[in-house]
Amino acid sequence: MRLLLVAAIGLTLLAGSARAAGPPVLGFSISSGPQMGLARVSLSSASVSNTPGSISIPVSFTSAPLSPQQVPLSTLHVLWEQAGSTYGIPWQVLASINKIESNFGQNMGPSSAGAVGWMQFMPSTWLRWGVDANGDGIADPWNATDAIYAAARYLAAAGGQTDIARGVFAYNHADWYVREVLDLANVYGQGGITQTVDLQQLQAKVDEARQEIVRANERLLDAQDSEQQLRKVSQRLHARVDAAGLLSDRLAAEQRAVLYDVRFDEARAATDAARVNLEQAQSALATATQSVQAPSFANGVGTLMGAASYHGDYVFPVGGGPQHVSVAHTHHDYPAADIAAPEGSPVYAISNAVVVNAWHSADPRCGIGMTIRTIVDGQVWTYCHLAYLDPAVMDGVSLAAGAQIGLVGSTGHATGPHLHLQLQPATSYPQDQPWFQNFAGTAFAWQDAPTMLELPEVTPPSGRVFAVVPDSRDAVIGFTLGGA
Repeated sequence: MRLLLVAAIGLTLLAGSARAAGPPVLGFSISSGPQMGLARVSLSSASVSNTPGSISIPVSFTSAPLSPQQVPLSTLHVLWEQAGSTYGIPWQVLASINKIESNFGQNMGPSSAGAVGWMQFMPSTWLRWGVDANGDGIADPWNATDAIYAAARYLAAAGGQTDIARGVFAYNHADWYVREVLDLANVYGQGGITQTVDLQQLQAKVDEARQEIVRANERLLDAQDSEQQLRKVSQRLHARVDAAGLLSDRLAAEQRAVLYDVRFDEARAATDAARVNLEQAQSALATATQSVQAPSFANGVGTLMGAASYHGDYVFPVGGGPQHVSVAHTHHDYPAADIAAPEGSPVYAISNAVVVNAWHSADPRCGIGMTIRTIVDGQVWTYCHLAYLDPAVMDGVSLAAGAQIGLVGSTGHATGPHLHLQLQPATSYPQDQPWFQNFAGTAFAWQDAPTMLELPEVTPPSGRVFAVVPDSRDAVIGFTLGGA
């Protein structure tokens, strides 16, 4: 199966032109730029790994330094080219791995799997293949130069000079990872540093807009809750006014009620302000989403932007790709799927559907969510734990497959960000349905982790049916293995 997938990846890299029969050809070339200050450094060969004690490493190299190094993209681009030229690895592949593994140094871990640094090496792999590329006497995975050269060395040692797909597979043993890295590498190769910078800025703009939606909706929900509590107190105070028998008691009760109403009015004003803030955040997200529509059609870019993944009549409900989205084959002791993803990841309608029930305030168990009935087969699905549900999603509204309806969160009875998805009634696992399985390796990665004991299903007063429990799988499982 892996050989077939690698062959398929190779074919997609032919840029649509006819070629003679032969091995897959990657759609970019290797740079031969200058070594920029590294000429005097004796770099380790890719033909043999480090011997024990042959490199010096930071004392606590498995922990992040107090002040992690930050490097501009222009400098990283030079390092990718130099390291690629040194070890015979396309610079675009190094750029792609750097992006996927640490977002160009913004998320350097340690990951949940223990991977560290700019290129997310496992500590044991770093000891075998780490490089002191900047000549300071230390092989440091938290240093961009050392890490990027070490990644190039590792890829070369794994056969990447002649079969780049093989090298990438050695970096992380997953076919979806190979496909994601090479797709993104081809995108970077088409526009060089300009393309890399532009995509990074677009993604940052979209990510920040989504996070602002999450924050704005939290503020609105808090303001609404505060207003509701004050309203109840105000109603009780006014009821005492009506119940007062003596004029003096009535006047005293009126005074207390009027004074309290000042606080209530302030709470209503705060709710109105929070609602305006959310509307502004919604507008900013719409603008940001519009700006990435064209580039997100390119293979390898859509996952960065959290674009919807389509297959036949269905769409996977969470965007972000298998690097960030995962799900287990089973769920507790009743059929459901907890799709783990970072907070703020986009949530989509799985198919053309009609909204049966939608709730924008957090239910104690399900949080914010909705229930829909799909047109293609009439199945009824419930979504739970959203951080935000689009105000346009209301009872009776029709949704198109792939319509973005909200953002992943952890509202309600949840211990971490994920989308809880289940059929109504919960007669079978969503994971067992063919449409769901078709997205494995393209929209999500399978994960196996222990689960906690299940609580019984509950039926809220509104008639919605779901079961939500604390889940030890809520944290996104790390796939940044960094080596064999």
